[in-house]
Amino acid sequence: MIEDGKIFIGASRNPDDSINKPEYLDLKFGNRHGLVTGATGTGKTVTLQVLAEGFSRAGVPVFAADIKGDLSGIAAKGEPKDFLTKRAEQIGFTDYEFDQFPVIFWDLFGQKGHRVRTTVAEMGPLLLARLMDASEPQEGVINIAFKIADEAGLPLLDLKDFTSLLNYMGENATELSSQFGLISKASVGSIQRALLVLEQQGAEHFFGEPALKISDIMRTHTNGYGQISVLAADKLMMNPRLYATFLLWLLSELFEELPEVGDPDKPKLVFFFDEAHLLFNDAPKVLIERVEQVVRLIRSKGVGVYFVTQNPLDVPETVLAQLGNRAQHALRAYSPREQKAVKTAADTFRPNPAFDCATVITNLGTGEALVSTLEAKGAPSIVERTLIRPPSGRVGALTDGERQQVMDRSPVLGVYDEDVDRESAFEMLAARAKKAAEAEAAKRAQEEAAEQPGTTSGWNLPGFGSDDDNRQGRGQSRGRSGYQRETVVEAAMKSVARTVATQVGRALVRGILGSLKR
Repeated sequence: MIEDGKIFIGASRNPDDSINKPEYLDLKFGNRHGLVTGATGTGKTVTLQVLAEGFSRAGVPVFAADIKGDLSGIAAKGEPKDFLTKRAEQIGFTDYEFDQFPVIFWDLFGQKGHRVRTTVAEMGPLLLARLMDASEPQEGVINIAFKIADEAGLPLLDLKDFTSLLNYMGENATELSSQFGLISKASVGSIQRALLVLEQQGAEHFFGEPALKISDIMRTHTNGYGQISVLAADKLMMNPRLYATFLLWLLSELFEELPEVGDPDKPKLVFFFDEAHLLFNDAPKVLIERVEQVVRLIRSKGVGVYFVTQNPLDVPETVLAQLGNRAQHALRAYSPREQKAVKTAADTFRPNPAFDCATVITNLGTGEALVSTLEAKGAPSIVERTLIRPPSGRVGALTDGERQQVMDRSPVLGVYDEDVDRESAFEMLAARAKKAAEAEAAKRAQEEAAEQPGTTSGWNLPGFGSDDDNRQGRGQSRGRSGYQRETVVEAAMKSVARTVATQVGRALVRGILGSLKR
């Protein structure tokens, strides 16, 4: 039942439960994206594992988030179990064999995998605003901050860099507003508070260097299998917005960095987005529009995106229309929304005259799904009620010791595990402030020397006495009349503003989701 150029998904069956035919996903349509949906406990994770194994076996790198830890077992050889061998016999899978797959474990917190980071600059203003749930005025200030940093050559690598830049903007809001548009101190303060919340939630682990290289999630193992990158997301899911923003950033990086390849014989990378509803929950319209645009265009880069979620209604219609390969596990229809989800799922399939989709969806068993994939000329196949094949890797999580063994022989061992803190906006602004302070101290010393009393007598009141005294008095009068010498910070920040004004046109180029185009 294994065929070259295709991934064996399972076997469909007839209304009398007899086996109909094997069901495949054609690799040349693997970059046409996909959807795996179903209620909790219906077998979505196993379907994801079967697809990931199939792509890896075909030499296609895979990136997938591991929400519950169950997917980690793909790194270990499967073990004979009754329910696995029974399913293989049930679908006539006579060449079923256990296997293990090359895996790289990743973790934003560095506990269950190699550290994965990006810089604030690479994240871009749109995704950073999304991460902070910024209002429209706050998003405008964030965009101005990136504009200033890009033009002034201030690298934004981590959160302290961005905080330093916000401090500068708050203290020079009036001057900068005349150049870049209104900068409200209240908005700056709100953003600073949001950054503090992000730090408390662990987002500072995500920003910094060394930043993740896309090439490291697109590796092929020496045995020809595609490397499977598994993101440990159990702790990350405690901050769902960070989880969704990180995966969206990664998708954006793939879109910006990879060259156009048209329609290859097999994908260059397959990206599984588990708990996909988190991407779209409360997302502003502009973000959803750009996500839809990325999903539509990234196909030509050879990347397949597979959304995994409980309900097909979790994915906007504009994105849903781009997903050609689908596996629909059982749905429950107890509430009006669930009934609508069943109808939506049924209506998206090419009908099979042998059964009613809406009825079957509510009666599917565990490990069973309605499957439709793209076939000749890219048309969707007739939906089939399919028993999903058993995976070849282990079903279930690795132990901590087994996970560590995989990490110890990882091809990226030691590359991302230590932080690098090079000179960036924080250090550059601090150096300019120090330089301004030294200049201020020298100026003050000169003024104090000039103010030493002379040997001549005369009135010390303004307008009386010697010309020198009068000139000094006039200078002092200006000081008393309201003029205040600028502070050290103001001097440093005005220096930055002048630098910005002389470097217009040097702004970095950003892509569709605001990330840097390299």
